[in-house]
Amino acid sequence: MAKTEKAVRKNMRLRQDLIDRARRILGTKTETETVEQALEMVAFREEVVGGIEAVAGSNAVEDVFHGNSE
Repeated sequence: MAKTEKAVRKNMRLRQDLIDRARRILGTKTETETVEQALEMVAFREEVVGGIEAVAGSNAVEDVFHGNSE
């Protein structure tokens, strides 16, 4: 979380098994850190997909698999 962002308290019902699994995968120390990192990854994924879609639609990348077959 960016230091300029204000943290707010939330009361949520979350599956403990998913928190535990995410915590192991992410190597986080606390449940809060786990949830924050997971949310940051979702936001980052959206940025990556948007970037890929922009490049794919720009003809900036040559399709070497479906190009001219000789």
